[in-house]
Amino acid sequence: MAHDRPPEREGPARPGSDTEVIVRSRREPDAFAEIFHRHFAEIHRYAARRLGTDAADDIAAETFLVAFRRRGRFDPERGTVRPWLYGIVTRLIGLHRRAEGRRYRALARTPAENVEDGHEDLVAARVTAGDAGADLADALARLPRGERDVLLLVALADLSYEEVGQALGLKTGTVASRLHRARRRLREALGDARTALMTEEATA
Repeated sequence: MAHDRPPEREGPARPGSDTEVIVRSRREPDAFAEIFHRHFAEIHRYAARRLGTDAADDIAAETFLVAFRRRGRFDPERGTVRPWLYGIVTRLIGLHRRAEGRRYRALARTPAENVEDGHEDLVAARVTAGDAGADLADALARLPRGERDVLLLVALADLSYEEVGQALGLKTGTVASRLHRARRRLREALGDARTALMTEEATA
């Protein structure tokens, strides 16, 4: 088969951690299919919540294509596979930042009861109901990209500060400061009572 795209898995998976699979895939490219099957649904869900389902199909597929091509550069000493994949998908989403902004603005114009699971559920799963979804979408649209990326990796992907740093190539202190600023901006936009999730500290 051509090895310029992630291979389809055939037969039962061979055991091993994500890191072991990546390392093995350097000499056995077909092994990378295990990474795809373990993580595709999660990466696709993250992309869909930021850009919508249609765009997520392409973004998620491209994420694993990029990961496959760069598997030789993955350094197990610097982090684990999951943050590495989230770093790739976040950078790809960044190339579509205008589309993401349009999606947030569209959600902000949509009555809360008509909004499908999306941004308002992503970050505001524990924020009060009502029109919080529209307000939150509008507030997220106004966040600087770097702050939004950090916030959503913590809120949606449940990454620790260290893992977000690995994903985005940032120091842990930078992650913490960006998250703090993002939460402050949301509190200012929505009010303390409706941003409970933003004021909760993620596990560092």
